[in-house]
Amino acid sequence: MHDASYPALTHSINQHLAPLRKSQQATMAGFSAMAKGAMAEGVLKEKHKELIALGISVSQRCAGCIGFHVKALRRLGTSQAEFEETLGVAVYMGGGPAAMYAAEAMQAWEQFAAP
Repeated sequence: MHDASYPALTHSINQHLAPLRKSQQATMAGFSAMAKGAMAEGVLKEKHKELIALGISVSQRCAGCIGFHVKALRRLGTSQAEFEETLGVAVYMGGGPAAMYAAEAMQAWEQFAAP
């Protein structure tokens, strides 16, 4: 597992993307608009969309993505059972490498629970 703190990782990513948000305003604003549109509540609730995003993050092996989506899932009151069931589906879809990143997600889950 990563030795990094997931709260620190998400903070660092935000800091390092700040210059890109300034130099590539149209691209980054487009990405932000796409994210807001995709995650807006509709037939699926925000929490369900975040669970889907977590599963994709694990299967695609994106530590930063895991951090952001676990943080959101904590904010949305996701239960540990919902969280772990999502990881089970991600491992099914992504195999062994996804299992390794499911462990990363478990680490992030614990870290974002800390006061």
